[in-house]
Amino acid sequence: MNKRFHVLLAALVAATITLTGCATEKGEAASAKSEAGGTVTYLEPQTWKTLYPPAGGFYPNGGVINQITDRLLYQNPETLELEPWIASELPQINSDATEYTFKIRDGVTYSDGSVLDAANVAKNFDLFGKGDKDRTLNKSEAITNYDHSEVIDPHTVKFYFSAPAPGFTQAVSTINSGLVSNATLDRTGNEFGPGNAKEIIGSGPFVVSDEKLETELHLTARKDYNWAPPSRKHQGAPLIDGVKFIVSGEASVRVGSVVAGQAHIARQIDAPDEKQFDKNGLQLLAAPTNGVTNSLSFRIEHPLLRDVRVRQALIAGINRNEIVNTLFSKNYPLATGILAKTALGYTDTSSYYKHDPARAAKLLDEVGFVLGTDGIREKDGQKLKLTFNEALPQPRSKEVVTLIQQQLKKIGVQVEIFSGDQTAQDSARKDINSIQVYHSMVGRADYDVLKSQFFSTNRNALLNYNPETKELVDPKLDELMQLIASVATEAERQAASADAQKQLADNAYVLPLFEEPQVFGYSAKLQNFKTESVGRPSFYEVSLTE
Repeated sequence: MNKRFHVLLAALVAATITLTGCATEKGEAASAKSEAGGTVTYLEPQTWKTLYPPAGGFYPNGGVINQITDRLLYQNPETLELEPWIASELPQINSDATEYTFKIRDGVTYSDGSVLDAANVAKNFDLFGKGDKDRTLNKSEAITNYDHSEVIDPHTVKFYFSAPAPGFTQAVSTINSGLVSNATLDRTGNEFGPGNAKEIIGSGPFVVSDEKLETELHLTARKDYNWAPPSRKHQGAPLIDGVKFIVSGEASVRVGSVVAGQAHIARQIDAPDEKQFDKNGLQLLAAPTNGVTNSLSFRIEHPLLRDVRVRQALIAGINRNEIVNTLFSKNYPLATGILAKTALGYTDTSSYYKHDPARAAKLLDEVGFVLGTDGIREKDGQKLKLTFNEALPQPRSKEVVTLIQQQLKKIGVQVEIFSGDQTAQDSARKDINSIQVYHSMVGRADYDVLKSQFFSTNRNALLNYNPETKELVDPKLDELMQLIASVATEAERQAASADAQKQLADNAYVLPLFEEPQVFGYSAKLQNFKTESVGRPSFYEVSLTE
Protein backbone atom coordinates (compact mmCIF):
# COMPACT_ATOMS: atom_id res chain seq x y z
CA MET A 1 0.00 0.00 0.00
CA ASN A 2 1.44 3.37 -0.98
CA LYS A 3 1.23 6.64 0.91
CA ARG A 4 -1.62 7.93 -1.26
CA PHE A 5 -3.70 4.85 -0.45
CA HIS A 6 -3.02 5.32 3.27
CA VAL A 7 -4.38 8.86 3.03
CA LEU A 8 -7.45 7.69 1.12
CA LEU A 9 -7.99 4.90 3.65
CA ALA A 10 -7.87 7.31 6.56
CA ALA A 11 -10.29 9.68 4.84
CA LEU A 12 -12.63 6.87 3.88
CA VAL A 13 -12.89 5.28 7.29
CA ALA A 14 -13.17 8.67 8.98
CA ALA A 15 -16.07 9.52 6.69
CA THR A 16 -17.65 6.13 7.36
CA ILE A 17 -17.57 6.69 11.11
CA THR A 18 -18.94 10.21 10.75
CA LEU A 19 -21.92 8.75 8.93
CA THR A 20 -22.74 6.10 11.54
CA GLY A 21 -26.41 6.11 12.22
CA CYS A 22 -28.50 8.31 14.46
CA ALA A 23 -31.66 6.25 14.27
CA THR A 24 -33.69 5.27 17.29
CA GLU A 25 -32.70 2.43 19.57
CA LYS A 26 -33.82 -1.09 18.79
CA GLY A 27 -33.06 -4.62 19.92
CA GLU A 28 -32.25 -6.10 23.30
CA ALA A 29 -28.49 -6.16 22.66
CA ALA A 30 -28.19 -2.39 22.32
CA SER A 31 -26.90 -0.61 25.43
CA ALA A 32 -28.52 2.52 26.82
CA LYS A 33 -26.09 4.69 24.86
CA SER A 34 -26.08 2.59 21.70
CA GLU A 35 -27.54 3.95 18.51
CA ALA A 36 -29.24 1.56 16.13
CA GLY A 37 -27.58 1.53 12.74
CA GLY A 38 -24.18 2.70 11.66
CA THR A 39 -21.56 1.01 9.53
CA VAL A 40 -18.68 -0.90 11.09
CA THR A 41 -15.30 -0.37 9.43
CA TYR A 42 -13.28 -3.60 9.58
CA LEU A 43 -9.63 -3.86 8.49
CA GLU A 44 -8.53 -7.23 7.12
CA PRO A 45 -4.85 -8.02 6.37
CA GLN A 46 -5.53 -9.98 3.16
CA THR A 47 -8.13 -10.03 0.43
CA TRP A 48 -10.58 -12.89 0.03
CA LYS A 49 -10.00 -15.48 -2.71
CA THR A 50 -13.28 -17.41 -2.96
CA LEU A 51 -16.75 -17.44 -1.41
CA TYR A 52 -17.37 -21.10 -2.26
CA PRO A 53 -18.03 -22.41 1.27
CA PRO A 54 -16.04 -25.69 1.12
CA ALA A 55 -12.97 -23.65 0.08
CA GLY A 56 -13.59 -20.97 2.71
CA GLY A 57 -10.97 -22.04 5.28
CA PHE A 58 -8.63 -19.14 4.47
CA TYR A 59 -9.55 -16.59 7.14
CA PRO A 60 -10.30 -13.67 4.76
CA ASN A 61 -12.75 -15.98 2.93
CA GLY A 62 -14.36 -17.24 6.12
CA GLY A 63 -14.68 -13.75 7.54
CA VAL A 64 -17.08 -12.90 4.70
CA ILE A 65 -18.85 -16.27 4.46
CA ASN A 66 -19.63 -16.14 8.19
CA GLN A 67 -21.66 -12.94 7.68
CA ILE A 68 -23.64 -13.89 4.57
CA THR A 69 -24.53 -17.56 5.19
CA ASP A 70 -26.34 -19.59 7.83
CA ARG A 71 -25.70 -23.22 8.74
CA LEU A 72 -27.88 -26.15 9.71
CA LEU A 73 -26.42 -26.18 13.21
CA TYR A 74 -24.72 -23.59 15.40
CA GLN A 75 -21.56 -24.38 17.36
CA ASN A 76 -21.64 -22.27 20.49
CA PRO A 77 -18.21 -20.61 20.65
CA GLU A 78 -18.16 -20.64 24.45
CA THR A 79 -19.25 -24.24 25.10
CA LEU A 80 -18.51 -25.75 21.64
CA GLU A 81 -21.87 -27.51 21.97
CA LEU A 82 -23.97 -27.94 18.81
CA GLU A 83 -27.39 -26.27 18.74
CA PRO A 84 -30.25 -25.91 16.21
CA TRP A 85 -30.09 -23.09 13.68
CA ILE A 86 -31.57 -23.59 10.21
CA ALA A 87 -32.31 -27.10 11.40
CA SER A 88 -35.20 -26.73 13.83
CA GLU A 89 -33.74 -29.43 16.08
CA LEU A 90 -30.67 -31.62 16.36
CA PRO A 91 -30.63 -34.39 13.76
CA GLN A 92 -31.83 -37.94 14.16
CA ILE A 93 -28.81 -40.23 13.68
CA ASN A 94 -28.84 -44.00 13.25
CA SER A 95 -26.70 -46.26 15.45
CA ASP A 96 -23.62 -46.37 13.20
CA ALA A 97 -23.72 -42.70 12.11
CA THR A 98 -24.41 -43.47 8.44
CA GLU A 99 -27.84 -41.78 8.25
CA TYR A 100 -28.73 -38.26 9.41
CA THR A 101 -32.23 -36.77 9.27
CA PHE A 102 -32.68 -33.00 9.62
CA LYS A 103 -35.88 -31.01 10.08
CA ILE A 104 -35.60 -27.64 8.33
CA ARG A 105 -36.88 -24.45 9.92
CA ASP A 106 -39.86 -22.83 8.24
CA GLY A 107 -39.85 -19.29 6.83
CA VAL A 108 -36.14 -18.93 5.96
CA THR A 109 -35.34 -17.16 2.68
CA TYR A 110 -32.27 -16.24 0.72
CA SER A 111 -31.50 -12.62 -0.01
CA ASP A 112 -32.79 -13.08 -3.58
CA GLY A 113 -36.18 -14.10 -2.19
CA SER A 114 -35.85 -17.83 -2.91
CA VAL A 115 -36.84 -20.30 -0.21
CA LEU A 116 -34.41 -22.28 1.91
CA ASP A 117 -36.13 -25.68 2.08
CA ALA A 118 -35.20 -29.35 2.24
CA ALA A 119 -34.59 -29.60 -1.51
CA ASN A 120 -32.20 -26.66 -1.40
CA VAL A 121 -30.34 -28.11 1.61
CA ALA A 122 -30.01 -31.42 -0.25
CA LYS A 123 -28.59 -29.64 -3.29
CA ASN A 124 -26.05 -27.82 -1.09
CA PHE A 125 -24.71 -31.00 0.46
CA ASP A 126 -24.78 -33.07 -2.72
CA LEU A 127 -22.28 -30.52 -4.04
CA PHE A 128 -20.33 -29.96 -0.82
CA GLY A 129 -20.10 -33.69 -0.08
CA LYS A 130 -18.90 -34.73 -3.53
CA GLY A 131 -17.61 -31.63 -5.31
CA ASP A 132 -17.74 -31.13 -9.07
CA LYS A 133 -14.43 -31.45 -10.92
CA ASP A 134 -15.93 -30.23 -14.20
CA ARG A 135 -16.74 -26.90 -12.52
CA THR A 136 -13.49 -26.92 -10.44
CA LEU A 137 -15.46 -27.08 -7.18
CA ASN A 138 -13.79 -29.22 -4.52
CA LYS A 139 -15.59 -31.39 -1.99
CA SER A 140 -15.58 -30.16 1.59
CA GLU A 141 -12.70 -31.40 3.72
CA ALA A 142 -15.13 -31.30 6.66
CA ILE A 143 -17.45 -33.95 5.14
CA THR A 144 -16.38 -37.61 5.01
CA ASN A 145 -17.94 -40.68 3.37
CA TYR A 146 -20.84 -38.74 1.83
CA ASP A 147 -23.10 -40.80 -0.46
CA HIS A 148 -26.37 -39.01 -1.24
CA SER A 149 -29.36 -37.08 0.06
CA GLU A 150 -33.08 -37.79 0.08
CA VAL A 151 -35.79 -35.14 0.35
CA ILE A 152 -38.49 -36.65 2.57
CA ASP A 153 -40.82 -33.64 2.47
CA PRO A 154 -40.41 -29.85 2.06
CA HIS A 155 -39.03 -29.57 5.60
CA THR A 156 -37.19 -32.89 6.02
CA VAL A 157 -33.95 -34.06 4.41
CA LYS A 158 -32.00 -37.25 5.02
CA PHE A 159 -28.31 -37.81 4.30
CA TYR A 160 -26.70 -41.19 3.67
CA PHE A 161 -23.01 -42.10 4.09
CA SER A 162 -20.99 -45.04 2.76
CA ALA A 163 -19.32 -45.51 6.16
CA PRO A 164 -19.76 -43.95 9.61
CA ALA A 165 -19.45 -40.16 9.47
CA PRO A 166 -19.48 -39.05 13.12
CA GLY A 167 -18.09 -35.61 12.28
CA PHE A 168 -21.02 -34.62 10.08
CA THR A 169 -23.01 -32.87 12.81
CA GLN A 170 -20.08 -30.56 13.54
CA ALA A 171 -19.30 -30.21 9.83
CA VAL A 172 -22.73 -28.72 9.12
CA SER A 173 -22.01 -25.97 11.69
CA THR A 174 -18.86 -24.70 9.96
CA ILE A 175 -18.49 -21.96 7.35
CA ASN A 176 -17.48 -24.75 4.93
CA SER A 177 -21.16 -25.75 5.04
CA GLY A 178 -22.57 -22.25 4.64
CA LEU A 179 -25.90 -22.60 2.82
CA VAL A 180 -26.34 -20.79 -0.49
CA SER A 181 -29.18 -20.43 -3.00
CA ASN A 182 -29.89 -22.84 -5.84
CA ALA A 183 -28.68 -20.30 -8.42
CA THR A 184 -25.44 -19.82 -6.51
CA LEU A 185 -24.87 -23.58 -6.39
CA ASP A 186 -24.95 -23.64 -10.22
CA ARG A 187 -21.88 -21.42 -10.51
CA THR A 188 -18.37 -22.52 -11.51
CA GLY A 189 -15.30 -22.24 -9.32
CA ASN A 190 -14.17 -19.00 -10.98
CA GLU A 191 -17.65 -17.56 -10.53
CA PHE A 192 -17.22 -17.78 -6.77
CA GLY A 193 -14.04 -15.69 -7.00
CA PRO A 194 -13.18 -11.98 -6.77
CA GLY A 195 -15.44 -9.75 -8.81
CA ASN A 196 -18.48 -11.95 -8.15
CA ALA A 197 -19.17 -11.29 -4.47
CA LYS A 198 -22.55 -9.60 -5.06
CA GLU A 199 -23.77 -12.70 -6.89
CA ILE A 200 -23.10 -15.09 -3.97
CA ILE A 201 -26.51 -15.42 -2.34
CA GLY A 202 -26.83 -16.65 1.23
CA SER A 203 -29.54 -16.51 3.87
CA GLY A 204 -27.33 -14.80 6.46
CA PRO A 205 -27.89 -11.50 8.28
CA PHE A 206 -25.81 -9.54 5.74
CA VAL A 207 -25.59 -9.36 1.94
CA VAL A 208 -22.73 -8.15 -0.24
CA SER A 209 -23.86 -4.81 -1.66
CA ASP A 210 -20.63 -3.55 -3.26
CA GLU A 211 -17.17 -4.81 -4.13
CA LYS A 212 -13.98 -3.00 -5.12
CA LEU A 213 -11.67 -5.66 -6.45
CA GLU A 214 -9.08 -6.76 -3.85
CA THR A 215 -9.52 -3.62 -1.72
CA GLU A 216 -13.07 -3.33 -0.31
CA LEU A 217 -16.24 -5.29 0.29
CA HIS A 218 -19.43 -3.68 1.60
CA LEU A 219 -22.02 -5.71 3.49
CA THR A 220 -25.55 -4.45 4.12
CA ALA A 221 -27.82 -5.78 6.86
CA ARG A 222 -30.96 -7.71 5.90
CA LYS A 223 -33.91 -5.95 7.51
CA ASP A 224 -36.05 -9.10 7.19
CA TYR A 225 -33.56 -11.45 8.87
CA ASN A 226 -35.29 -13.34 11.67
CA TRP A 227 -33.79 -16.83 12.05
CA ALA A 228 -30.68 -16.52 14.21
CA PRO A 229 -29.76 -19.48 16.43
CA PRO A 230 -32.23 -19.45 19.35
CA SER A 231 -29.41 -19.19 21.90
CA ARG A 232 -28.18 -15.86 20.51
CA LYS A 233 -29.17 -13.02 22.84
CA HIS A 234 -30.26 -10.84 19.94
CA GLN A 235 -32.97 -11.94 17.52
CA GLY A 236 -34.17 -10.30 14.32
CA ALA A 237 -32.28 -7.97 12.00
CA PRO A 238 -28.70 -6.89 12.82
CA LEU A 239 -28.41 -3.77 14.98
CA ILE A 240 -26.00 -2.12 12.54
CA ASP A 241 -26.61 -1.05 8.94
CA GLY A 242 -23.61 -2.87 7.55
CA VAL A 243 -19.91 -3.67 7.58
CA LYS A 244 -17.21 -2.23 5.36
CA PHE A 245 -14.32 -4.67 4.86
CA ILE A 246 -11.14 -2.84 3.86
CA VAL A 247 -7.95 -4.69 2.94
CA SER A 248 -5.05 -3.21 4.90
CA GLY A 249 -1.94 -5.33 4.52
CA GLU A 250 0.40 -3.34 6.74
CA ALA A 251 0.09 -4.05 10.45
CA SER A 252 1.06 -0.48 11.37
CA VAL A 253 -1.80 0.91 9.26
CA ARG A 254 -4.35 -1.44 10.80
CA VAL A 255 -3.24 -0.66 14.34
CA GLY A 256 -2.87 3.07 13.72
CA SER A 257 -6.30 3.36 12.13
CA VAL A 258 -8.07 1.71 15.07
CA VAL A 259 -6.04 3.56 17.71
CA ALA A 260 -6.72 6.88 15.98
CA GLY A 261 -10.44 6.17 15.74
CA GLN A 262 -10.42 5.93 11.94
CA ALA A 263 -11.63 2.33 11.96
CA HIS A 264 -13.64 0.30 14.43
CA ILE A 265 -11.82 -3.03 14.32
CA ALA A 266 -8.86 -4.84 12.77
CA ARG A 267 -7.83 -8.48 12.58
CA GLN A 268 -4.34 -9.87 13.19
CA ILE A 269 -2.88 -7.52 15.75
CA ASP A 270 0.74 -8.60 16.16
CA ALA A 271 2.00 -9.30 19.66
CA PRO A 272 4.27 -6.21 19.85
CA ASP A 273 1.24 -4.01 19.10
CA GLU A 274 -1.04 -5.52 21.75
CA LYS A 275 0.05 -2.98 24.38
CA GLN A 276 -1.45 -0.18 22.28
CA PHE A 277 -4.87 -1.61 23.05
CA ASP A 278 -4.39 -1.28 26.80
CA LYS A 279 -5.54 2.33 26.53
CA ASN A 280 -9.00 3.51 27.51
CA GLY A 281 -11.50 3.15 24.71
CA LEU A 282 -9.70 0.20 23.10
CA GLN A 283 -10.08 -3.53 23.51
CA LEU A 284 -8.32 -6.72 22.45
CA LEU A 285 -9.81 -10.15 21.82
CA ALA A 286 -7.59 -13.21 21.34
CA ALA A 287 -10.02 -15.86 20.10
CA PRO A 288 -8.90 -19.51 20.25
CA THR A 289 -8.92 -21.54 17.04
CA ASN A 290 -9.40 -24.94 18.76
CA GLY A 291 -7.57 -27.03 16.17
CA VAL A 292 -4.15 -27.86 14.72
CA THR A 293 -1.53 -25.66 16.33
CA ASN A 294 0.79 -23.29 14.50
CA SER A 295 3.37 -25.86 13.42
CA LEU A 296 5.94 -27.12 10.95
CA SER A 297 5.22 -30.13 8.74
CA PHE A 298 8.21 -31.95 7.27
CA ARG A 299 7.74 -33.15 3.68
CA ILE A 300 8.75 -36.73 4.38
CA GLU A 301 9.31 -37.88 0.81
CA HIS A 302 12.05 -35.33 0.15
CA PRO A 303 15.50 -37.02 -0.02
CA LEU A 304 16.92 -34.78 2.71
CA LEU A 305 14.07 -35.58 5.10
CA ARG A 306 13.47 -39.28 4.56
CA ASP A 307 15.68 -40.33 7.47
CA VAL A 308 13.79 -39.87 10.74
CA ARG A 309 17.05 -38.82 12.43
CA VAL A 310 17.26 -35.71 10.22
CA ARG A 311 13.74 -34.72 11.22
CA GLN A 312 14.52 -35.41 14.87
CA ALA A 313 17.64 -33.26 14.55
CA LEU A 314 15.65 -30.35 13.15
CA ILE A 315 13.21 -30.61 16.03
CA ALA A 316 16.03 -30.72 18.58
CA GLY A 317 17.77 -27.79 16.89
CA ILE A 318 14.76 -25.45 17.04
CA ASN A 319 14.24 -23.51 20.26
CA ARG A 320 10.47 -23.09 20.52
CA ASN A 321 10.66 -21.22 23.83
CA GLU A 322 12.88 -18.59 22.24
CA ILE A 323 10.38 -18.19 19.39
CA VAL A 324 7.40 -17.72 21.70
CA ASN A 325 9.19 -15.55 24.26
CA THR A 326 10.87 -13.34 21.65
CA LEU A 327 8.08 -12.84 19.13
CA PHE A 328 4.79 -13.40 20.93
CA SER A 329 2.74 -12.69 24.05
CA LYS A 330 0.80 -14.70 26.63
CA ASN A 331 -1.97 -15.02 24.04
CA TYR A 332 0.22 -17.53 22.17
CA PRO A 333 0.83 -20.48 24.55
CA LEU A 334 3.70 -22.85 23.76
CA ALA A 335 2.22 -25.88 21.99
CA THR A 336 2.28 -29.17 23.87
CA GLY A 337 1.01 -31.18 20.92
CA ILE A 338 -0.14 -30.89 17.33
CA LEU A 339 -3.59 -30.00 18.70
CA ALA A 340 -4.40 -27.07 20.97
CA LYS A 341 -5.34 -27.98 24.54
CA THR A 342 -8.88 -26.76 23.80
CA ALA A 343 -9.20 -29.04 20.74
CA LEU A 344 -11.23 -32.25 20.75
CA GLY A 345 -8.87 -35.22 20.91
CA TYR A 346 -5.92 -33.29 22.36
CA THR A 347 -2.98 -35.44 23.46
CA ASP A 348 0.16 -34.11 25.18
CA THR A 349 3.25 -35.03 23.11
CA SER A 350 5.51 -32.27 24.44
CA SER A 351 8.25 -34.74 25.46
CA TYR A 352 9.09 -35.20 21.77
CA TYR A 353 9.95 -31.53 21.20
CA LYS A 354 12.80 -30.75 23.57
CA HIS A 355 15.47 -28.30 22.45
CA ASP A 356 18.83 -30.09 22.48
CA PRO A 357 21.45 -28.80 20.00
CA ALA A 358 24.03 -31.40 21.10
CA ARG A 359 21.60 -34.22 20.31
CA ALA A 360 20.76 -32.57 17.00
CA ALA A 361 24.45 -32.48 16.01
CA LYS A 362 24.93 -36.11 17.06
CA LEU A 363 21.96 -37.27 14.99
CA LEU A 364 23.21 -35.46 11.88
CA ASP A 365 26.68 -36.95 12.39
CA GLU A 366 25.10 -40.42 12.51
CA VAL A 367 23.31 -39.83 9.22
CA GLY A 368 26.56 -38.74 7.61
CA PHE A 369 26.05 -35.00 7.25
CA VAL A 370 29.38 -33.38 8.07
CA LEU A 371 30.17 -29.71 8.54
CA GLY A 372 31.64 -27.99 5.52
CA THR A 373 34.06 -25.09 5.59
CA ASP A 374 31.09 -22.71 5.21
CA GLY A 375 29.45 -24.11 8.34
CA ILE A 376 26.73 -25.98 6.40
CA ARG A 377 26.54 -29.75 6.60
CA GLU A 378 26.71 -31.87 3.48
CA LYS A 379 26.61 -35.51 2.46
CA ASP A 380 27.83 -36.94 -0.81
CA GLY A 381 28.24 -33.42 -2.14
CA GLN A 382 24.69 -32.34 -1.26
CA LYS A 383 24.19 -29.44 1.15
CA LEU A 384 21.66 -29.81 3.98
CA LYS A 385 19.57 -26.95 2.62
CA LEU A 386 15.82 -26.74 3.20
CA THR A 387 13.19 -24.23 2.09
CA PHE A 388 10.47 -23.07 4.50
CA ASN A 389 7.42 -21.13 3.33
CA GLU A 390 6.40 -17.73 4.66
CA ALA A 391 2.83 -18.43 5.80
CA LEU A 392 1.11 -15.15 5.05
CA PRO A 393 -2.09 -15.93 7.03
CA GLN A 394 -0.09 -16.89 10.13
CA PRO A 395 1.06 -14.23 12.63
CA ARG A 396 4.67 -13.09 12.22
CA SER A 397 5.51 -16.10 10.04
CA LYS A 398 8.47 -14.38 8.38
CA GLU A 399 9.94 -13.49 11.77
CA VAL A 400 9.31 -17.04 13.03
CA VAL A 401 11.05 -18.66 10.07
CA THR A 402 13.89 -16.11 10.17
CA LEU A 403 14.56 -16.97 13.82
CA ILE A 404 14.46 -20.68 12.99
CA GLN A 405 16.90 -19.97 10.17
CA GLN A 406 19.33 -18.53 12.73
CA GLN A 407 18.81 -21.41 15.15
CA LEU A 408 19.34 -24.17 12.59
CA LYS A 409 22.42 -22.52 11.16
CA LYS A 410 24.08 -23.25 14.51
CA ILE A 411 23.76 -26.99 13.84
CA GLY A 412 24.81 -26.71 10.20
CA VAL A 413 21.43 -26.54 8.43
CA GLN A 414 20.85 -23.88 5.78
CA VAL A 415 17.29 -22.51 5.66
CA GLU A 416 15.90 -20.63 2.68
CA ILE A 417 12.60 -18.74 2.93
CA PHE A 418 10.05 -18.95 0.12
CA SER A 419 8.51 -15.49 -0.14
CA GLY A 420 5.79 -14.21 -2.41
CA ASP A 421 2.13 -13.26 -2.41
CA GLN A 422 -0.68 -15.66 -1.58
CA THR A 423 -1.04 -16.80 -5.18
CA ALA A 424 2.66 -17.74 -5.31
CA GLN A 425 2.43 -19.45 -1.92
CA ASP A 426 -0.62 -21.47 -2.97
CA SER A 427 1.15 -22.58 -6.14
CA ALA A 428 4.30 -23.69 -4.29
CA ARG A 429 2.52 -25.25 -1.32
CA LYS A 430 2.15 -28.71 -2.87
CA ASP A 431 5.51 -28.74 -4.68
CA ILE A 432 8.06 -30.71 -2.66
CA ASN A 433 10.90 -29.16 -4.64
CA SER A 434 9.73 -25.65 -3.71
CA ILE A 435 8.89 -26.13 -0.03
CA GLN A 436 10.30 -28.89 2.16
CA VAL A 437 9.11 -27.58 5.55
CA TYR A 438 5.57 -26.24 5.62
CA HIS A 439 4.47 -23.63 8.18
CA SER A 440 0.69 -23.64 8.76
CA MET A 441 -2.26 -24.28 11.10
CA VAL A 442 -5.92 -25.30 10.84
CA GLY A 443 -8.83 -24.09 12.95
CA ARG A 444 -11.75 -26.46 13.45
CA ALA A 445 -13.41 -27.54 16.69
CA ASP A 446 -13.78 -31.23 15.88
CA TYR A 447 -11.71 -34.43 15.93
CA ASP A 448 -11.63 -34.34 12.12
CA VAL A 449 -9.31 -31.32 12.13
CA LEU A 450 -6.33 -33.71 12.11
CA LYS A 451 -7.69 -35.37 9.00
CA SER A 452 -8.23 -31.97 7.41
CA GLN A 453 -4.53 -31.17 7.80
CA PHE A 454 -2.82 -34.49 7.07
CA PHE A 455 -5.07 -36.81 5.05
CA SER A 456 -4.00 -37.58 1.49
CA THR A 457 -7.02 -36.08 -0.25
CA ASN A 458 -7.39 -33.13 2.12
CA ARG A 459 -4.58 -30.64 2.75
CA ASN A 460 -1.90 -33.36 2.70
CA ALA A 461 0.44 -31.07 4.68
CA LEU A 462 3.26 -33.65 4.87
CA LEU A 463 2.91 -34.47 1.16
CA ASN A 464 2.55 -38.04 2.42
CA TYR A 465 0.57 -38.77 -0.74
CA ASN A 466 2.16 -38.33 -4.17
CA PRO A 467 -0.61 -37.54 -6.70
CA GLU A 468 1.65 -38.45 -9.64
CA THR A 469 2.63 -41.94 -8.42
CA LYS A 470 -0.58 -42.44 -6.39
CA GLU A 471 1.60 -43.76 -3.56
CA LEU A 472 1.72 -43.05 0.16
CA VAL A 473 4.97 -42.70 2.07
CA ASP A 474 3.22 -43.76 5.29
CA PRO A 475 -0.01 -45.67 4.58
CA LYS A 476 -0.58 -46.23 8.30
CA LEU A 477 -0.84 -42.49 8.92
CA ASP A 478 -3.50 -42.16 6.23
CA GLU A 479 -5.43 -45.09 7.72
CA LEU A 480 -5.37 -43.46 11.16
CA MET A 481 -6.61 -40.14 9.76
CA GLN A 482 -9.46 -41.88 7.96
CA LEU A 483 -10.30 -43.82 11.12
CA ILE A 484 -10.83 -40.61 13.12
CA ALA A 485 -13.58 -39.63 10.71
CA SER A 486 -15.10 -43.11 10.30
CA VAL A 487 -15.68 -44.60 13.76
CA ALA A 488 -19.07 -44.07 15.31
CA THR A 489 -18.49 -43.37 19.01
CA GLU A 490 -16.82 -40.56 20.92
CA ALA A 491 -14.49 -43.00 22.71
CA GLU A 492 -13.37 -44.55 19.42
CA ARG A 493 -12.71 -41.14 17.88
CA GLN A 494 -10.68 -40.09 20.93
CA ALA A 495 -8.59 -43.27 20.70
CA ALA A 496 -8.07 -42.90 16.94
CA SER A 497 -7.02 -39.29 17.36
CA ALA A 498 -4.52 -40.22 20.09
CA ASP A 499 -3.04 -42.94 17.87
CA ALA A 500 -2.69 -40.51 14.98
CA GLN A 501 -0.98 -37.93 17.17
CA LYS A 502 1.43 -40.59 18.45
CA GLN A 503 2.24 -41.59 14.87
CA LEU A 504 3.04 -37.97 14.03
CA ALA A 505 5.23 -37.58 17.12
CA ASP A 506 7.01 -40.95 16.98
CA ASN A 507 8.08 -40.35 13.40
CA ALA A 508 9.06 -36.71 13.88
CA TYR A 509 6.67 -35.62 11.14
CA VAL A 510 5.73 -32.31 12.76
CA LEU A 511 6.98 -29.68 15.18
CA PRO A 512 4.17 -27.83 17.00
CA LEU A 513 5.18 -24.25 17.83
CA PHE A 514 2.33 -22.45 19.61
CA GLU A 515 -1.43 -22.35 19.94
CA GLU A 516 -2.54 -19.74 17.44
CA PRO A 517 -5.35 -17.31 18.29
CA GLN A 518 -7.10 -14.82 16.04
CA VAL A 519 -6.34 -11.46 17.63
CA PHE A 520 -8.68 -8.52 17.05
CA GLY A 521 -8.12 -4.96 18.23
CA TYR A 522 -11.16 -2.74 18.38
CA SER A 523 -12.73 0.41 19.71
CA ALA A 524 -14.95 0.24 22.77
CA LYS A 525 -17.55 1.96 20.57
CA LEU A 526 -18.00 -1.45 18.98
CA GLN A 527 -20.02 -3.40 21.52
CA ASN A 528 -20.74 -7.12 21.85
CA PHE A 529 -18.18 -8.21 19.27
CA LYS A 530 -17.76 -11.98 19.17
CA THR A 531 -16.26 -14.68 16.97
CA GLU A 532 -17.48 -18.11 15.93
CA SER A 533 -15.89 -21.29 17.30
CA VAL A 534 -12.55 -20.96 15.49
CA GLY A 535 -12.07 -17.20 15.64
CA ARG A 536 -13.81 -15.82 12.56
CA PRO A 537 -15.57 -12.50 13.21
CA SER A 538 -19.33 -12.30 13.74
CA PHE A 539 -21.00 -8.91 13.33
CA TYR A 540 -24.60 -10.04 13.77
CA GLU A 541 -24.98 -8.90 17.41
CA VAL A 542 -22.66 -5.87 17.45
CA SER A 543 -23.83 -2.33 18.01
CA LEU A 544 -22.13 1.07 17.86
CA THR A 545 -22.12 3.67 20.61
CA GLU A 546 -21.58 7.42 20.37
